[in-house]
Amino acid sequence: MSEWNLDTEPFVSVLNEIMQAELAGVVRYTHYALVITGPNRLPLVAFMQEQATESLTHAQQAGEILTGLGGHPEQGIAPIEESHDHSIETILQESLAHERRALGLYRRLLELAEGQSVYLEEYARGQIGAEELHVIEMNKLLRDYSIA
Repeated sequence: MSEWNLDTEPFVSVLNEIMQAELAGVVRYTHYALVITGPNRLPLVAFMQEQATESLTHAQQAGEILTGLGGHPEQGIAPIEESHDHSIETILQESLAHERRALGLYRRLLELAEGQSVYLEEYARGQIGAEELHVIEMNKLLRDYSIA
């Protein structure tokens, strides 16, 4: 229990999941930046590198809040599923699935925070907005293929 009568345990648990998912995103997007080939390589590599950097920032933000609530950040990352098919379409589909999972975690955090903490609500809302934008961007990138 913190000074503001907030049961922090559920928040710490979800924030640990978020942190691990975002760290998995760092690895995922770094990997993709390395394996992308073809005529669109350069802009897609830059995009994937930006996604990796943003994932690291998101992991650090979640970790700061988690430790601020008295929690301990778990060491490790969420499982990374990969088909080993490095076609642009498959990479984008896997990226879209990753972003949707992250979106679900931030929505869980928002559900916990509603009526409990304005700060955590606003943080979750901001992250949901960022993840929704990522989903939109992935869908636009997939438009020449198919939208999942």
